[in-house]
Amino acid sequence: MSQVSAEQMEQFRREGYFILERVIDEESLDGLRQECQRYIDIYEGEMEAKGVTVSGINHYKKRYFIANRGKESLPISRFLFGDLMADVCRATLGETAYLFNEQYVVKAAEVGTKFAWHQDSGYIGHYHRPYLSCWCALDDMKVENGTVYVLPYARAGMLPDDLFEHIVEAGTNDKIGYHGDDPGIPAIVPAGSIVVFSSRTFHRSGPNTTDRMRRSYLAQYSAEPILKKDGSGPWGQVVPLLVEGVSQKPNWLAG
Repeated sequence: MSQVSAEQMEQFRREGYFILERVIDEESLDGLRQECQRYIDIYEGEMEAKGVTVSGINHYKKRYFIANRGKESLPISRFLFGDLMADVCRATLGETAYLFNEQYVVKAAEVGTKFAWHQDSGYIGHYHRPYLSCWCALDDMKVENGTVYVLPYARAGMLPDDLFEHIVEAGTNDKIGYHGDDPGIPAIVPAGSIVVFSSRTFHRSGPNTTDRMRRSYLAQYSAEPILKKDGSGPWGQVVPLLVEGVSQKPNWLAG
């Protein structure tokens, strides 16, 4: 039986998101956490070697976006191509789905680093079919540790396919696409939950004001390959998860 109810599918269509609570099994959750710390250690070592404190939207010992490590990590790959993600993609994207992008999003303890209102699609820079974002809580999430906030379509004054212009925020390199005063809906969820939303759905996150790290993992899938603006090749990954409804395993995992 699907983890996604008919009511949640309708909410996704109408509002651009829904929440699945406590759906990631303990083995997968532990594996994702362990790999998160391993890659944090690697990232910090690289930034120290370069003598930098900012690299793109990564900020040393404050905020990390650790992307596309699944191919070299068995725990990450097993989660990305497991039954749960296939189930969520069938319910939202349909019978065909490709892994498009995956990354850890980490906020250090007691660091006031937020992430501005944006659409994930705003980071691509040109029109494309909406894709799927699955924001996985590796820790218990609350306002105090900087959980994600979502903005339903109607409250953002938009239709499901609308793609807004984004500007780059000085100092953080964040892209911002919504400038209204609606605070959005915070995802107050336990570890192992997933906030599922469209790449057109506006979302943000607040600062982590607690004494513990706040870790999340973002898995993104598309119903078709997303190409560069000039059509010269794929913008991100194009690894099949579903083909005509049948689950697929990548070569590095299937072998």
